[in-house]
Amino acid sequence: MDTPLQLLISSFMRATGSLLHPRMLSLTVLPFLAAGALWGAVLWYSWSELVALVHAGLTQLDVAAPALQVLTVLGWYGLHMVVAPFVAIVLLVPLIAVTVLMLIAGWSMPVVVRHLAKRRYAHLERRHGGSWFGGVGQALLASAVFLILALLSLPLWLVPPLFAVIPPVLWGWLTYRVMSYDALAAHASATERQALQRRYRWPLLAIGVATGVLGALPALIWVSSALLILLFPLVALAAIWLYVVIFIFSALWFGYFCLDALDRLRREEETARGNDRNNDRDNNRETPRDGVPTIPA
Repeated sequence: MDTPLQLLISSFMRATGSLLHPRMLSLTVLPFLAAGALWGAVLWYSWSELVALVHAGLTQLDVAAPALQVLTVLGWYGLHMVVAPFVAIVLLVPLIAVTVLMLIAGWSMPVVVRHLAKRRYAHLERRHGGSWFGGVGQALLASAVFLILALLSLPLWLVPPLFAVIPPVLWGWLTYRVMSYDALAAHASATERQALQRRYRWPLLAIGVATGVLGALPALIWVSSALLILLFPLVALAAIWLYVVIFIFSALWFGYFCLDALDRLRREEETARGNDRNNDRDNNRETPRDGVPTIPA
């Protein structure tokens, strides 16, 4: 029987191989177009106003205003110009990523599960312990909690080494809560889903954290150059596509892991039922009736 670590590694390898399947690549199109159209419109009409609002807010802060003046005195006026756009990006990135995650969870994840079930898990009975509306509700609730925690912890994101710890953990928790429900909604009963989420809480969280680390890749695009920060409305489209690909990979990884774990759970239950039947049969053979031992047929 595979250990949780073996399940984690094997599901990762399968997800990596399945990501390039034409069906999976096609699932990136609709979320990208929807998120790109939404945030493209938002940034086109409000980017300048948002940057101006952030700049006005920074100049009113007791710490930010002297810092901006120091940058100007030192001749680093270019950095002075990108501080407000950088802060605006930090505020917008969680919203953009949550939008992509919601689209993947609502549209792509059910297709991913059907694809995996057809290719590898056709033998698994569908017990429908969850629903599409339940998945959307779970995603909305988890996203609201995530955004509140992200907002409260935002100042710590700029403090080493917390900037490398807090965001991946928050993203890991969010992805784990959303993806594990969707991966098991069609095939597991509600009892099975809850049991698997308890048994494999840490491996599932590890998959989410790994996804969170991968989610830092789009941020590297923006921080690599001050020019790219200023061109954020254009670069955002490339980042949205990266988020879509990362979350599709995450859906595959969660899908393989959760369905493997469900198959393992049911085989364990079947073995336990078989052992119980054998024990009952042995007990019946050994139990005397009216003082006369039962003779096996």
